[in-house]
Amino acid sequence: MRILFAGLASAGHTYPMVPLAIAARDLGHEVHFAAGEHVHAPLRRLGLNPFRPADSFYEIYAEDLEPDLKRLRPDLVVHGWGVPEAAIAARRAGIPALWHGFGRMFPRDIGFERPTGGVHLDICPPSLQEPDFLATADRIALRPVPFAEPGGFRGPLVYLTLGTAFGTPELLKTAIDGLATLGTPVVVATGRVTPEDLGPLPEQVTAQAWVPQAAALAHADLVVHHGGSGTALGALAAGVPQLVLPQGADQFANAEALLAVGAAVRLLPGELSAEAVAEQARKAFSCRDAARAIAEEIAAMPSPDEVARDLPKQAK
Repeated sequence: MRILFAGLASAGHTYPMVPLAIAARDLGHEVHFAAGEHVHAPLRRLGLNPFRPADSFYEIYAEDLEPDLKRLRPDLVVHGWGVPEAAIAARRAGIPALWHGFGRMFPRDIGFERPTGGVHLDICPPSLQEPDFLATADRIALRPVPFAEPGGFRGPLVYLTLGTAFGTPELLKTAIDGLATLGTPVVVATGRVTPEDLGPLPEQVTAQAWVPQAAALAHADLVVHHGGSGTALGALAAGVPQLVLPQGADQFANAEALLAVGAAVRLLPGELSAEAVAEQARKAFSCRDAARAIAEEIAAMPSPDEVARDLPKQAK
């Protein structure tokens, strides 16, 4: 069977789809991946045949994908929530398609068009999923499996990231100053901020523009982050408590959901200071049992391999 995956050209949207694409490839299916060039390198290394539809850089529009649907003639299209027009292109071409989620169903007011109809591959554990979506959507549960480049860390450590879009030197430095008081090594993924912009760092703090997140999470005692879906689910899968510093998009809703299940604590933008970060980080360790309970829930969800074995049924 030939399967076409399609997603936004960012780690937060493409990487959640990679485990299923790998599983399908390993089962002998021919896999292609439509996305902007920013994410081509890891997809190419994995043998997932990435290509850029038309002139798309980040988003994909229906007219971008339509020529490639005629060229590849896939039996099934799997497209991310962030590329709703891929669903339009597949429907016009008469090709079965599945929505692939990236986390909790996002609020209506963050700039993305919410997906409607169809079948959803849902990687969010039910205890955190948006209740209306959980009750009404046609869902196939799929275990979230963090994907990242290989990397070596020694634990225990505190992992700090504000993602690729929301970090600033001031925010990161404030968080670092608070976390440095814990006495635990701190690994910082600076994203769009260069490590040099942070100035001199405490001895136990290591800052890199890009950190292999899954490898860091495996050794983390605490994750401090912006509330992005990928980081939140990755930390939950590892059973690690979280301190969430939401900045925008779906991050405030994600933080609320994590608080509701007791797996995290939160600081809102107006509450942020080094002292508050240190205080809330210490409180976050009390969330360990709740985080581990969610990790067990995630581990019980169907694996990418199990779901991939059933994909031919979706192509009929």
